[in-house]
Amino acid sequence: MTVYAQALHAALYGLPAPDKSLPTALDALLQATHTATAPEQKTAVLRQVAQQLRNAAEIIQRYQYRAQWDRFPTEVAEQLDTAHDQAQQIAQALGRVAPALSHQPTTPRAQAAHGQSATTPVASPPSPAPRHR
Repeated sequence: MTVYAQALHAALYGLPAPDKSLPTALDALLQATHTATAPEQKTAVLRQVAQQLRNAAEIIQRYQYRAQWDRFPTEVAEQLDTAHDQAQQIAQALGRVAPALSHQPTTPRAQAAHGQSATTPVASPPSPAPRHR
């Protein structure tokens, strides 16, 4: 009963609902980006993506070590090392910017105060490329 009352209270007064666990699979997180409407949900999705990239970096690093151990060509280990570093950098960048999604975007008045015209068109995000499986 308490959970129902909390959810009703949150819905009526615009309070954040208790966090539902986010999926961990990247394809499921992609779908979550289409349904995340609250700023806190968007931040949570981005943080989860960052965590999955950290996990991916660890997996890549293990394969890098294995490639060295199994004496694969040097280029293989080097490319895995590069991929590991890039995955870590992206995860760190996402972790830094995720909190910004919890805030409302600036208003045209705030943009004008920063030297931007209130009538400056904002570019829309690119359409996602079709995915093939």
